Amino acid sequence: MKFLLLLFFLSLPLIGYSAEATQQSQAKQQEETLLEIDKSGAPAIRIGQVISVNPMTRSYPNALRSLLELLDSETTIKVDKDPRVFRNFEDDGIFECPFIYMNFVDRSNWEFSPKERRNLKRYLENGGFLYIDAGINSEFLRGNSRAGQSHSFADWSVTPVLAEAFKGVFSGKKFKPLSRAHKLYKVFYKGLPDPEVLPETVREFVVNEKWPQGTYSAVGLEVNDRIAVLCTPIIAMGWGKRFDGQWETNISFRIRESTKGLGDYLKNAAHYSSYQANREDGGKDTVFTDNANKPAWVKEPDNTWRVFRYVSSQTISNYAHEFYSRLGINIIVYSLTH
Repeated sequence: MKFLLLLFFLSLPLIGYSAEATQQSQAKQQEETLLEIDKSGAPAIRIGQVISVNPMTRSYPNALRSLLELLDSETTIKVDKDPRVFRNFEDDGIFECPFIYMNFVDRSNWEFSPKERRNLKRYLENGGFLYIDAGINSEFLRGNSRAGQSHSFADWSVTPVLAEAFKGVFSGKKFKPLSRAHKLYKVFYKGLPDPEVLPETVREFVVNEKWPQGTYSAVGLEVNDRIAVLCTPIIAMGWGKRFDGQWETNISFRIRESTKGLGDYLKNAAHYSSYQANREDGGKDTVFTDNANKPAWVKEPDNTWRVFRYVSSQTISNYAHEFYSRLGINIIVYSLTH
């Protein structure tokens, strides 16, 4: 009898372990079942795209389609991978698309017609979302073609052309910068792709200055307490793939770097022009340009001097493509859930 009781008590941990193993197995099977997403039948969501220029002259023509293919494979969103194209916002078909994408240069005249203003107001007030992939250029971000690209998160602003156009849609509303804590940056993907693949100097700049916490420079127009119009520097260059599956563009990183004695050398260096850029921390950078009128070096508020340097490699380019693709998906997921 004692022997039988001993066997019984010795078996208790094994029974408990067996039950725990069974639960883990069931949980794993349930997880695998949840990952099998049924996307049969007609797509539930159609994405719109406005193109007002000659399609043959466009930049990144395959960008949006590539992003929608990734969105379809990475998320549970049942989306049509072929965007519906509109000539302008007069088309009432825009009301069938909860998300509309535009590259800023895909429209040469940003003066809205009366019907466009009426349609846009109704579209945005009823939950529609317009994303304007703004393009990295001084006219768009600073309204000063001689200033070059701004290198400060806080100094980027919507192009005056767009600001003026949307005054006719929502008088009194203004585009405002998104904070780095905005939920758009973590609605689906959170943070950066693993930066360990990057060279050390590039990694430090990307993580701490270029894209901290996976954020990006963006401005938004709020309608009914949500972002309804979003504008950013160009990110479509990070989406488009050719038919062979390879990226259409190679992307380089521009980083700031310094060495001992650099300030002594640059204080009296010849330059083409200079301008001040507001920083997110409230300070001001003095940016100096070269003969090509591009930013060449900068004096920061703490009197640190740094030069701008381009670095490139296949690893860097692939990393940028992954980041821009994740950012694009976050933008669409945010628009559809807010």
